[in-house]
Amino acid sequence: MDLVKSKQRVADHGEVFTPGPMVEAMLDLVKNESERIDSRFLEPACGSGNFLVPVLQRKLDTVQARYGRSDFERPHFALVALMSIYGIELLADNVAECRENLAEVFSDYLGLRSGDLWHQAALAVLGANIVHGDALSMMTRTHPELPITFAEWAYVGKGNFRRRDFRYDTLTQMSSFGDDTLFGDLGKHELFTPVKDYRSLSVTDIAQAGWRR
Repeated sequence: MDLVKSKQRVADHGEVFTPGPMVEAMLDLVKNESERIDSRFLEPACGSGNFLVPVLQRKLDTVQARYGRSDFERPHFALVALMSIYGIELLADNVAECRENLAEVFSDYLGLRSGDLWHQAALAVLGANIVHGDALSMMTRTHPELPITFAEWAYVGKGNFRRRDFRYDTLTQMSSFGDDTLFGDLGKHELFTPVKDYRSLSVTDIAQAGWRR
């Protein structure tokens, strides 16, 4: 992959992509987390997915090692892996490319075709998780008056998932309430409440939602 799309984009947005070997070396620094299925990764300037795609590939390797023999658990935990990946990107074409690249890796792993239920579910998840927005202002680009929100996904078993949405600007404040702070004895649930709670969702529910940001 070219590291630069155009000189103009470098001048206007400082857009330079990270080489693949460097990405892998950096991920090796957090090897265990990069391979854990439900470990959450956020790339605040995700481009077309240079970091996020290798993270997903590592997670899917773990899915295969643990659940490769289960026709039921394998796709569900593959979706969990996808649900744990988040990105913010300023440029619309990069947002589309990032979603497409992640969807391709997911679909190739499960042997899906466009229109399959699991493929549609993946697109819906990516529509929620890969946000067209500005990580500095913490606002969306599609609707500049709206703050960025992220979905917290959880697999609750028996084919069902839970989704809770949190504002990005609120999530960034969590580090201010660590164990050694004035509010360290409070549970995060007392300080950070979701802006929306979808509770139980099946794969069909997710596939039909078509979230986009």
